Amino acid sequence: MTLVLDSGGVSALAGQRAILRGLRTRGLWPPQVPAVVLTESLTGDHRRDFHTNQLLRMCQVHDVDETLAREAASLRGATSRAGSISAVDAVVVAFAARQVAPVVLTIDPDDLGALAAHAAQHITISGT
Repeated sequence: MTLVLDSGGVSALAGQRAILRGLRTRGLWPPQVPAVVLTESLTGDHRRDFHTNQLLRMCQVHDVDETLAREAASLRGATSRAGSISAVDAVVVAFAARQVAPVVLTIDPDDLGALAAHAAQHITISGT
């Protein structure tokens, strides 16, 4: 399984050592994060971002290229709520669809689930 984090997943795990140990034990380590998620997860203030930056150093952060962005746009367009679903969420799901047995950790399972319903492979959406 591959753990993919959206910004809500990053926020939920930042500073949570016990949960992080549990993820390692379950083989869901290291988490994968599309780089665009950092835009929603960070404030730019190193003091407020301390725990988030600690977590992100343990994650594998991936660039978003044109192909992935176009896949995300297709997923977003396939939903009946393209205007209200975040482009970042669409990138997260498109990225997850490229992984082995993906599990996306989020605080927004409704939007990500709507996107995942149109993905080429099954994606488990897990709410925090």
